[in-house]
Amino acid sequence: MIQPVPHPSRAVSRCERTDSTVTFFSEYGALRLEPVSPEIVRVRFTREDTFSQEAKPGVLPFSPFCSWKLNETKDAYTLLTDRLALTIDKTSLFICYRTRDGKLLLRENPRDSRTLEAYDSYLPNPEEPARMERVRTPDGEKVIPHDVPRVYDRRLYRCRLNLLWQEGEALYGLGQHEEGLLNLRGHTVYLHQANLKIAIPLLVSSLGYGILTDTYGPAIFRDDAFSSSIFTEADVEMDHYFLYGGNLDGVIHGCRTLTGKAAMLPRWAFGFVQSQERYETAVEMLDTAREYRRRGVGLDCIVLDWCSWKDGMWGQKTLDPARFPDPASFLAELHREQVRFMVSIWPNMDEKTDDYRAFAERGLLLPFSNLYDATRTEGRALYWEQVRENLYRYGVDAWWCDSSEPFTPEWTHQEKPDPAQMYQEYVENAGRQMLLRLANAYALFHAQGIYEGQRAESEEKRVVNLTRSAALGQQRYGAILWSGDTSASWQTLRRQIAAGLNFCASGLPYWTVDIGGFFVKRGDTWFWNGEYEDGCRDEGYRELYTRWYQFAAFLPMFRAHGTDTRREIWHYGDEGGAYYEAMKAANRLRYRLMPYLYSEAGHVWKDDKTLLRLLAFDFADDPNALDIADQFLFGQSLLVCPVTQPAVLSRSVYLPKGCDWYDLHTNRRYRGGQTIDAQTSLESIPVFVRAGSIVPVGRASQYAGEDAGTRPVLCVYPGCDAHFSFYEDDGDGYGYEHGEYTVTEMHWDDAAQRFSAVCGGEDCSALYEVRVMRESEEGLPDLRL
Repeated sequence: MIQPVPHPSRAVSRCERTDSTVTFFSEYGALRLEPVSPEIVRVRFTREDTFSQEAKPGVLPFSPFCSWKLNETKDAYTLLTDRLALTIDKTSLFICYRTRDGKLLLRENPRDSRTLEAYDSYLPNPEEPARMERVRTPDGEKVIPHDVPRVYDRRLYRCRLNLLWQEGEALYGLGQHEEGLLNLRGHTVYLHQANLKIAIPLLVSSLGYGILTDTYGPAIFRDDAFSSSIFTEADVEMDHYFLYGGNLDGVIHGCRTLTGKAAMLPRWAFGFVQSQERYETAVEMLDTAREYRRRGVGLDCIVLDWCSWKDGMWGQKTLDPARFPDPASFLAELHREQVRFMVSIWPNMDEKTDDYRAFAERGLLLPFSNLYDATRTEGRALYWEQVRENLYRYGVDAWWCDSSEPFTPEWTHQEKPDPAQMYQEYVENAGRQMLLRLANAYALFHAQGIYEGQRAESEEKRVVNLTRSAALGQQRYGAILWSGDTSASWQTLRRQIAAGLNFCASGLPYWTVDIGGFFVKRGDTWFWNGEYEDGCRDEGYRELYTRWYQFAAFLPMFRAHGTDTRREIWHYGDEGGAYYEAMKAANRLRYRLMPYLYSEAGHVWKDDKTLLRLLAFDFADDPNALDIADQFLFGQSLLVCPVTQPAVLSRSVYLPKGCDWYDLHTNRRYRGGQTIDAQTSLESIPVFVRAGSIVPVGRASQYAGEDAGTRPVLCVYPGCDAHFSFYEDDGDGYGYEHGEYTVTEMHWDDAAQRFSAVCGGEDCSALYEVRVMRESEEGLPDLRL
C-alpha cells in the first residue's frame, strides 16, 4: 500500500523571547508575534531559516513595544497586553484572539491554521525579446507582452490563513467591490486591481477587530464551502497585523497608526467638481465655469480629461498649444472665478512622445511596456519633473492620476470574464512586467511620487490626487479614489453604495463616483453597458442622473463625470424644471453643510475618523443594521438613504436603535429601532439627523471658501446630550501639521436645554447663533447674506 509522507509537525519545539518579540519554532516553520501597541500585534510565519528584513511600502516603521507579558501553561502560551490576550496552542500553533478580559474575538482553525506553499518566482528579462501585442482600449493603447523571457528571482510562498468566524459576525472592507457586496460573509473576494475594483487587504469585523494582511500582491478572501481563509499569491512569508479597536473607528485608527494619517484635503475639494469626457479647449472650460457662476450653482473645480496633449501623443504631459495656447493666463482666469483646475495624467506614454523617450533613455520603464516604473525612486522623480515643468508651474491645482492599476486585462475582452478568470489574468499579466509581490501597489508608488514632488515645491497648496487604484498607506498622499468606469443603470447606482462603504471601511477615507455612470449608451463590449441611447434627452436617464447626483452630494468628493452625453445640470432641463431644480437643491444643501463636512474631514486627519460610514461603525450592536447596504452615515450625525429605483414616492428606511432620529427636511422626530416608509419626491432623498447632534451649517455659497471665517449657525437636534468638536483651519496649505488649527468643543445639555462652547480654554458660547430644531419647524434654517 502507498504510505503517506508524514506532514511536518506544528508542535512547539522551543520558544525564544526578546523585549519586543516572541518566536515559536516547530518542524513546519516559525511563528513570531510582535506587539506594536496594546491594541495591535504583528503575526508572522516563515518556513525559511530567518524572518525577512525586507522593507514594505505600506506599513511605516514603528518603535519596539515592550509592555507585554508571556504566560505559559501545560498546553499553551498566552501573550498579554493591556487590551489583548493571544493564546498560542502548543500542539498546532493556532492562535485564539481575545480581549484582555476574556471576550472571544477570533479563532484560527486548529487544523492547519496557516499553510505556506513554496514556488520559484521569476522576473521579466528585458535583455531578450518578447512578442508584443498592441490592444486599443478606452484607457488608450495597451502593450501586452507574450512569450516573455524570464530570469530567476527568488523563492516565494502562497500563504493561506484559515479562520473561524463567529455566528452573527459581519465582515467588511477589503477595498471596493463592483458586485454590491456589503457584508462579506459567505462570499469570495478576489483582491487584485482592476478598472472597477480596488484591492485593500484590510478586513474589519463588527466585533471591533481587523486583520491587516501586509501583502502587496494579489490575494483571495474566501468564506464558502472551500474554506474560510485569507490567501496571498506572492510573499516571502506570511505577515499580518491583528488590530483591536473595540469598534470600527478604533480599527481604522489602528490601521492608520501602522500606515499613516490621511492627509487633509483643501476645503475646495469638498465643493462640487465638474468633469466630463471631455472638455476640449480652454475657452470651453472658462465658459462652463462662468455659466455656473451666472446660474448661481456651486462649483469649486473643473477637470480636463485625457487627450489634453497633441493628437497622437498619448500620455505626454504637455497641453496642446492649439487648444490651450496660454496655460498660465487660462488658469489665472479660472482662479479669478474661484474655480480650481484638475488635469488628467497617465502612467503610460506613446513611444513618439518626448516624455516616453526620456524614460526609455534612462531605463526607467517597466519591462516590455510603455509604463514608467513607479516602484523606483528615479522613475518617480522623472515623472514629477515632467509634471512640474509642463503643468504644475502654470498653476494646476489637482491631479487626476488615471489608469493607475496599471494592468487591466479584463478591459481587452469583448465579453466580461468571470471573477476567477479576471484574477488569474491579472496575476499573469502583472507578473510579466513587474514583481508580482508588488503588483497591487503600483498606484501607491505613483501617488507617492506626485505627493512628494509637489510638497517639495510648496507647502501652500495641499496635494489632491484623484486616482482609480490604491494600496495600504495611500491615504497619506492626498489620494481620493473613484469607482471606475461604471455603466448607467439603476442596478449600478444601488451597487455603488456598498462599493463605497466597503472601500472606506478599508482605511482610506476619500472616495467618489462618476455621477450618472461613465458609460450611458450600449456599446459592443461588456463594459460599455449603459441603458440610455438618448443620453441626457432621455427622461429615464434624467431621473437616474438626478438620483445619482443626490447620492453623490453626500460623498467625500461630489463629482460629475462620464462619456456619451453632457454632464452639466442645465442639459437636464431648464431652470424651473424638475430635474434641474432637484440637482440645484442638492448642490445648495452640500454647500450649506460645508462647515459640518469640513470639520468632519478635519477629524479624519486628526482623529483617524471615517466620513463615509456603513452602519456598523456606529450601530454594531444592532443586528438589523449590519447588512443594510443602501443607507450610510455621512459623518457622525447624518443618516443618508439614497433613492435607487425609478418613479418611487417612498422607500423603506431602517432607523438604527439607540437614539431618536429627525427628518432633515421636515424635522419630524422618529424613535430608533424601527423601519419606516419614508416619503420622497424628486426634489430630495431621505436624510435623517441623529438626536443628540450639533450640526454647523452655512449658507448656499458659490464655492467652498466663500464664507470662510464666517461663523456657522449651529443646529441642535435635542433628545439627549450632544457634543461636537468643531475643527477649523486655513482651508489649504500644511500649517495644520504644525498646529495651525482650532477645535471648539461644543456641548448641548439636554436636561437644562443649554448650549456651551469652549475654544482655547475660553468660553465662546456667545459667539454662535444656536437654533434648537423642533418638530414645529421645517428643515434647516434659511440663511442669507
